[in-house]
Amino acid sequence: MGLSAAGSVVAICLCFGVTYGSEVARYDNYRVYEVIPTSNSQLKLLNDLKQSSDSLIFLESGTNVGAKFNIVVAPHKLADFTEALHNEGIRARLLETNMQKSIDEEKQQMVSKRARGAFDFNNYYELEDIHAWLDKLANQYDQVELLEGGYSYENRSIKGVKVSYKSGNPGVFIEGGIHAREWISPATVAYILNELLTSTDPKVRNIAENFDWYMFPSVNPDGYVYTHKKDRLWRKTRTPYSGGCFGADPNRNWDFHWAEQGTSSRCQSETYGGPYAFSEVETKTLSEFVASLKGKIQAYISFHSYSQLLLFPYGHTHEHTPNHNDLDEIAKATVTSLAKRYGTKYKYGNIYDAIYPASGASVDWAYGTLDVKIAYTYELRPGSGSWNGFVLPPKQIVPTGEETLDSLVTLLEESQKRGYYENCKDC
Repeated sequence: MGLSAAGSVVAICLCFGVTYGSEVARYDNYRVYEVIPTSNSQLKLLNDLKQSSDSLIFLESGTNVGAKFNIVVAPHKLADFTEALHNEGIRARLLETNMQKSIDEEKQQMVSKRARGAFDFNNYYELEDIHAWLDKLANQYDQVELLEGGYSYENRSIKGVKVSYKSGNPGVFIEGGIHAREWISPATVAYILNELLTSTDPKVRNIAENFDWYMFPSVNPDGYVYTHKKDRLWRKTRTPYSGGCFGADPNRNWDFHWAEQGTSSRCQSETYGGPYAFSEVETKTLSEFVASLKGKIQAYISFHSYSQLLLFPYGHTHEHTPNHNDLDEIAKATVTSLAKRYGTKYKYGNIYDAIYPASGASVDWAYGTLDVKIAYTYELRPGSGSWNGFVLPPKQIVPTGEETLDSLVTLLEESQKRGYYENCKDC
């Protein structure tokens, strides 16, 4: 949600890239509270606080009375925050006294595992490592073709691959890492990609070889690099705006009912939708690439974290899509399949009702603009009861990938049963 007391960063744009200042955002003695409003006035106060200060980071935000808010509070903001809650009669439960502790533990695990040198799925990797791994796959497998889906403000590639075993397949577009701090998302995309190439499971081989896969682990590369180098909890892009503000929410910036619901016009907000639709070069260039595949792409899947949800359009309105019943039934079968391996429970539904109003999202754009009728967003592990969901331990990457792939098999099988890929004229 910006840096504020966590540390200030100056970005200097150079012709060969970007150099950041020496300060690194830290969250020493930042407390994490769980707050549940019991009245409309309490809910209003929390929503007002969300927009009021960069020193309050809302990890989880409810939209109605009785919903849970998990809030990171900077030390210098603690007195004001607790007084505001007290005056409104809101009770808060302290979950953590030092947010930095989890971040440090995660970093220590990464350092020890990366000392091995090999790319595996028990670790989170930096962008350059992921891109190098994609390059290696393209050299190793005839079925893999390198793709550039666009580029970033700091001139990084939105690199991906196409996996194709034969011509004429319907296409599945998979997007990860649109929110920078959600590290489990790129890791899960990478895990699924590896399984599509190496798994001997008949069900995985079926979807691997009978669909063409367009897979992009990190579609917000500047933000992802920033979470590794400067601020672990950064969410947005890194486009500089006036007043020392950086970035827009790339999942509120797509040109489909842009800025109608669940977005902020305040640049410092984590849900800032940008000054206009496709203001962010990342969303503009990626959308142009996806649009070039119109007719070929028959399913669009976006991976986020966290809360264990499977969501589908729309986010800008409570009105249902024309194929809402199909999307709902497919989602039900998908989350049932996901739960079989480890018992992980997901909820499902249309975005507006199942999580909160949110317009300008990539999945809604794919559905509404490109007529991709199978469009889903996964909110991966952990569940909504976790306060540090963005800092998911690396040991959970493989289990998350396994159960998610199980569910993806079901998602494609169930949608295929309903005839969604039979009329793929451009495939």
